[in-house]
Amino acid sequence: MTPLLILFSFFIYTSLIFLISRLTVRRKAGNEAYFLGNRNSPWYVVAYGMIGASLSGVTFMSVPGLVADEQFSYMVLVIGYLAGYGVIAGILLPMYYKLNLTSIYSYLEKRFGFLSYKTGSFYFIISRLIGSSFRMFLVVIVLQRFVFDAWGIPLAATVSLFMLLILLYTFKGGIKTIVWTDTLQTTFMITAVVISIVLISRYLDMGFGALVSEAGSRGYTNMFVFDLNDPRFFLKQFFAGMFITIVMTGLDQDMMQKNLSCRNLGDARKNVLTFGAILIPVNLLFLFLGSVLWIFATKEGIVLGLDQTSDELFPTIALQYLGVAAGLTFFFGLVSAAYSSADGTLTALTTVFCIDFLGLRRQPGMTEEKIRKTRYRVHIAFAIVMMLIIIGYSAINDEALISKLFTIAGYTYGPLLGLYFVGMYTKWEVKDKYVPVVALLSPALSYLLSANSEWLLNGYRFGFEILIVNGLFTFLGLLIIRRPRKL
Repeated sequence: MTPLLILFSFFIYTSLIFLISRLTVRRKAGNEAYFLGNRNSPWYVVAYGMIGASLSGVTFMSVPGLVADEQFSYMVLVIGYLAGYGVIAGILLPMYYKLNLTSIYSYLEKRFGFLSYKTGSFYFIISRLIGSSFRMFLVVIVLQRFVFDAWGIPLAATVSLFMLLILLYTFKGGIKTIVWTDTLQTTFMITAVVISIVLISRYLDMGFGALVSEAGSRGYTNMFVFDLNDPRFFLKQFFAGMFITIVMTGLDQDMMQKNLSCRNLGDARKNVLTFGAILIPVNLLFLFLGSVLWIFATKEGIVLGLDQTSDELFPTIALQYLGVAAGLTFFFGLVSAAYSSADGTLTALTTVFCIDFLGLRRQPGMTEEKIRKTRYRVHIAFAIVMMLIIIGYSAINDEALISKLFTIAGYTYGPLLGLYFVGMYTKWEVKDKYVPVVALLSPALSYLLSANSEWLLNGYRFGFEILIVNGLFTFLGLLIIRRPRKL
């Protein structure tokens, strides 16, 4: 693939994104369109688009790379997701629609008080800034190493370019634009996986059945781990997947903002359950791609360098071994993943900061025009912060990103899990001023327990289920600071 071809392909894809953005804001896009898409998004479009938003660059790159070391054990986590989506559809969405929320963290103010509300919003902002920056980093660093380094373009310039383009097409339309651009990104990511499998199959002269048989004989398709002390023990994976979904979708403004843009609760429920069901075969497809990539690497004698992680297996094969068609297919999928990693996050972060921290809709004399101008400034500020995080992370990348991402989520989303559980399933009232202290201590205690678990718990090692432990610590902390109900 020549640099000119890559550059041309990039601008073709980006032009499609801007065309969709233009079409969604043909009429003047107001603040309601930005925040909630005027609550008029078709549920089936949201469901399909959320696949790409959920997968992003992490699934596109990291999941296939994990197969050699962890086989298909990731699928147990995904099965747990489906249980989590059931909780979201049955419990969380009805509450959000009943309260007519724009920011889902407004619930915490109604239930506990002002500082609890700010604590929930703060943890979302931290979680999403770190998580989405990591997702986008994974994609950008591959483009940098395989494309832009050859042109002498520094990483900072590459990141700045992507953030500028994302900023421009989400600037006015917000969630109204994101719902539709997500559909394009989902299509390109899934298509890239399917075409890659077909091309490798032809290159190796192996049919689908032969590839499945080969993957099974190498042990790649093993799904269940029965060693209790292993972080991938199947029950740990299932419940971790369930709670990861509850917090990273149900308690996450980015994902819920798309659901809240649906016309009504019934449509939002159909969206969540359909989306959850589709994720099962889609993730299985990515894992199968991983097994096919490792089969190809073994047969062709491909060995990743000491400075490379398993995340780079897919781009190495697609861009260096399979020709122009595979390279372009991979490139379009990768660029889709780059955009999907940050566009919805920018909109959600802007929404939470404007609604929860600045209280724009509460301030007297705050006109729609003043809200719009403030929203623009916040949107730009978050784009700059994400850009700086991505550049900074390039100095410390040292493992497959999906593991790091879920580990961080366990620490940052745990307090949200505890707060919402107590709010929805107890009648406690708590001393609001101490909630931030509990929310800071819980992740710290969880980290200390995880770091020392092998000698404290007879060899037990925590995996992603540290999220549940973190939520439990928050629950216990809120129990300690509860106060008698007012009569």
